Amino acid sequence: MGLLIVVVFGLFVGVLAKLLLPGKDPGGWIVTSLLGIAGSWVGHLLFSSIGMTGLASSIIGAILGAMLLLLLVRVIRART
Repeated sequence: MGLLIVVVFGLFVGVLAKLLLPGKDPGGWIVTSLLGIAGSWVGHLLFSSIGMTGLASSIIGAILGAMLLLLLVRVIRART
């Protein structure tokens, strides 16, 4: 059940990141979900390293982390 929650949350965060960064993106729902899950992890690590904890900072960190990864994927795809 926990894995399902992580995937659904990752999908939600990935969709929000794509909405906040419009443009041509590679991949479909699977890539969106993976970016959201990885972005949640990256955002959590970044925010917790500076001492920001709590639900609101976790959600904001997850979205910012997913946006960062989405930009990184765009840059890598543009160079190839």
